[in-house]
Amino acid sequence: MSQISASSTVIFHFDITLTDGSAAESTRVHNKPAKLQMGDGSISPAFEAQLFGLTAGAKKSFTLAPEDAYGMPNPDNIYYVDRSKFSADAPATVGSIIGFAMPDGSELPGLVREVVGESVTVDFNHPLAGQTLTFNIEIVQVS
Repeated sequence: MSQISASSTVIFHFDITLTDGSAAESTRVHNKPAKLQMGDGSISPAFEAQLFGLTAGAKKSFTLAPEDAYGMPNPDNIYYVDRSKFSADAPATVGSIIGFAMPDGSELPGLVREVVGESVTVDFNHPLAGQTLTFNIEIVQVS
C-alpha cells in the first residue's frame, strides 16, 4: 500500500473546526474529496508534514496555528471601494461576499466588512486567515 511521500498525489476528505468547536469547512458536505499534489506549494509545509507516511484509509486529527494554515490577515488585502461600484444584484451589505472581476478574467471573493456613506470596506483575506484550525482528515487514495 502506498505511503504518502514528497511526490504523491493524495485524495482526501477533511473537516475543519475552529477553536470553539464550530465547523468551518468540510469536503463531506457535498461528498467531494480534495485532491493534492504534494510539494506543489498549494498548502503549507506544516500541513504536508502531517500527511507524510499515511496510507489510504488512514485518519488523523491535528491543529495548526494561523501561520501554518491560511496565514495571518494582510492589511494590504483590505480595500476601500466606492459604493457606486456595487449593483442591485450585489449590494454593499456588511457580511456579504461578493465576487470582483480581476484583470486576468478570474473572480476574487471579497467580504464586505463596513459601509460608511459612499465608502465600502472590502476584505480579500481568506475567511479563515488568522484562525487556529483543527483538521480531521481521512486519506481516500494515494498515488
